[in-house]
Amino acid sequence: MGSAGHAIRGSRVGAGPMGESERGGDIAPRARISYWCANGHETQPVFAVIADFLPPERWECPKCGFPAGLDPTAPPSPLRNEPYKTHLAYVKERRSDEEGAALLDEALAVLRRRRGEVA
Repeated sequence: MGSAGHAIRGSRVGAGPMGESERGGDIAPRARISYWCANGHETQPVFAVIADFLPPERWECPKCGFPAGLDPTAPPSPLRNEPYKTHLAYVKERRSDEEGAALLDEALAVLRRRRGEVA
């Protein structure tokens, strides 16, 4: 298929029927705010400035994922990354081996009673 079959070729997203650059309303004033992470990366997201505008204290660095702050000399420290824990690891944190064995014995006794076995 050739390029002649594309009716919107050459227009841009948001353009009107004739491709004019006029917009359909007023644009809110914008502010570009700098944030720095512990790796020294600077990111500058753009915010719409409205009444009582306060930029967020922290922003996630798009390069490394660390938290970034407004002060370049004192960026926030990276969050401590906990390793993945299984359900069993969480259970072992709450119960000792002896408590686990007692619970297992209790559950087995209930199952054996249901099946008519003698404990």
